[in-house]
Amino acid sequence: MEYVIGLILAAAVAGFATVIGLARERSFYTTVLIVVGSYYVLFAAMGASRRTLLVESLAAGLFLLFGVLGFKKSLWFVVAGLVGHGIFDFVHHFFIDNPGVPRWWPGFCLACDVVLGVWLALRLKR
Repeated sequence: MEYVIGLILAAAVAGFATVIGLARERSFYTTVLIVVGSYYVLFAAMGASRRTLLVESLAAGLFLLFGVLGFKKSLWFVVAGLVGHGIFDFVHHFFIDNPGVPRWWPGFCLACDVVLGVWLALRLKR
């Protein structure tokens, strides 16, 4: 169910942003990437150790870097960052023990991130 909700929410956000014109701004998907990249830091602050908080902060820094590169150079970095974050969601639990992460979050965020990344890629191809 979390995958379905992630897909629907991503389609709604991307569709709404496109219809009202937010998606025309370089900063829109860049900001989305930076925000989604920071959620695991929030989860670590809520329920994990300082070490986990540091590891999650370093990972969030990588997505921040992709967001900045996407804003300054090419939005393809944002596409890579969004899809990369979706993959990160899928494998996160194998590498980082963060008890603050809700059980349903990885599937939800994976679906949402990949849909947004693919949507942006399709817009860039046009």
